[in-house]
Amino acid sequence: MECFWAFRLRPVALALAFGSVFGACTTELPPADHQRPSSLGDTAPPEAMVTPPDAETLTAQAYYQRIQANYLAQGMLRTDSGGADAPFDAHDLAENVQRIAFFDEFAQQGGSLIAGGAEGRLHRWQSPLRLSLEFGPSVPLAQRSRDLADVAAYIARLSRLTGLQIRLVAKNPNFVVLVRSPAERRQAGVRIRAFAPGTSQAALNSALALKPDIYCTVFSYSSGRSADYDRALAVIRSELPPLMRKACFEEEIAQGLGLINDSPRARPSIFNDTEEFALLTRQDELMLRILYDPRLRPGMTLDVAQPIIETIAAELLPGES
Repeated sequence: MECFWAFRLRPVALALAFGSVFGACTTELPPADHQRPSSLGDTAPPEAMVTPPDAETLTAQAYYQRIQANYLAQGMLRTDSGGADAPFDAHDLAENVQRIAFFDEFAQQGGSLIAGGAEGRLHRWQSPLRLSLEFGPSVPLAQRSRDLADVAAYIARLSRLTGLQIRLVAKNPNFVVLVRSPAERRQAGVRIRAFAPGTSQAALNSALALKPDIYCTVFSYSSGRSADYDRALAVIRSELPPLMRKACFEEEIAQGLGLINDSPRARPSIFNDTEEFALLTRQDELMLRILYDPRLRPGMTLDVAQPIIETIAAELLPGES
């Protein structure tokens, strides 16, 4: 099983002290009961099954509230799709697709994940996506309902852009999104191994103990030498405030579809090293349309795909090159 990973990783240059609440822990416990996301009415367990947040989670919530407030004060985490201040043309679009779809964001070295992956082949889904959200027991019911509503609307949008069938499911998912508190994430090893036994130890470690400047992560998998994704798993911090959490859903699910890298040149986009835009932009939509255009095929190398990508970009943005 081949694994591809991406993080919503941002340098936290905000001078906010956090302490050591993210201490490492390798204990693995059975996963929380699988939630049923078939409708918003039956997604949550009875009230008695919702546990109050622990002190570590409360500290993390306060920290990320300050992070979000600081971003917003700087005009970041924009929710528009990009405007006159962030122009791009067909040439930009084609180059950004190539950088983001054909290069891994991270590589494995010495049991750890490091920035700067190598050039690879085009990977994407060919089969329908069955996506489930699995919440840790400490996630409040109101937050679960909000997240499910946001994700349901978002995957409908992604389905229209890509032509893929994407739906929320109660059982047998092939794309799992874990929404958990710090302690709950450290206990997720059994769930991750059960869902994707081929996950490397480096990837597993990164998911179990997210560093403070990593807000969420996603791993996409393909079997053998296939370039078709057959499963993906995302881990989202439940302690993030609503806008940052929604940004994580949008970026990680889209990256799980095949836009696996970030590029500092991509603007307007959520696939770069800033937090300027929180939500999928117009250029991101066009990149997804290109990635899933039938003229491209999983397994294509960049040299073969490049002229096709340039042709499609010119069609999508005629006269803008």
